[in-house]
Amino acid sequence: MIEVERDSAVNVNGTGPEHRSFPLTFSVRAAGGSWLVDATAATAGELAGLLADRAAGPVAVVDLHTCSFVDEHSRSWSPSLIAAELGVDGAVHPVGVWASDTIGVGEEFLLLDRAELPRLLDDTWTPYQVAVVDLPGEVPPERLDELALVVGTTAFDQPLLPHLDGSTLWFSGHDDCYLRVESTDPAVPGALLGRLLALMAGSALTDADDAVPVPEPDPALTDRLIAAGPHWAGTVAAVSATEVTLTLTALPRRRRLSDPAPAGAWRAVTLDLVRGRWRLGPEQPAAR
Repeated sequence: MIEVERDSAVNVNGTGPEHRSFPLTFSVRAAGGSWLVDATAATAGELAGLLADRAAGPVAVVDLHTCSFVDEHSRSWSPSLIAAELGVDGAVHPVGVWASDTIGVGEEFLLLDRAELPRLLDDTWTPYQVAVVDLPGEVPPERLDELALVVGTTAFDQPLLPHLDGSTLWFSGHDDCYLRVESTDPAVPGALLGRLLALMAGSALTDADDAVPVPEPDPALTDRLIAAGPHWAGTVAAVSATEVTLTLTALPRRRRLSDPAPAGAWRAVTLDLVRGRWRLGPEQPAAR
């Protein structure tokens, strides 16, 4: 069960001049012994608990920028200052000038116990850029220097984890909406898709100021969707007093915002609010 706030990523973000609700998009591929997921729409705070549960050890925040905490020059506070403001314990590793000018690498890394991650990304503020990786085992300074080198030299569309000994999870979030997750755990893509479905369903129920509790789908449901196809786009189709129905369309490739409206075989995914269960409808032919 998760709590969906009124200012969830789906509700806050919009597309086009009419500010239509942001679609759910999900794309997964295997590469280098990892599963890479590109998806929308979720903030880092909406995924923090899931990420903490899936991390194999301490986590390093390697990049963090926000408009929620800024100095007199409107520059984002450092991760250590933000953590101190929020009462989050962590160790700081300064990154040398040789790496801090690299895209995706901040001026310092913040090393946290994985249980502290939801406290840092607690949804009381919003980072417009954040990247996190788990670092199981001992984490001496030279290991963090190596991390800076790997992050700074790995192309965005390439897997990162094969170059980091022992790491199993990488998360990168952008503009409080877009996300990439790389994991060596084959269950993570399904867990992410389930979280996105719950967030979208919850976004249709958040008329009041209070958060709405929404159950996440059973892993068997998301496993069936991923087995049927790696690329999906979804929207809210119908809302009643007892149900929320989402329409998911199978796509031939990862969807981009410039793409036309999805057209392909689709499936209805319905949250039964009375029973607190999800059901997956049969495949439907593409609209003509």
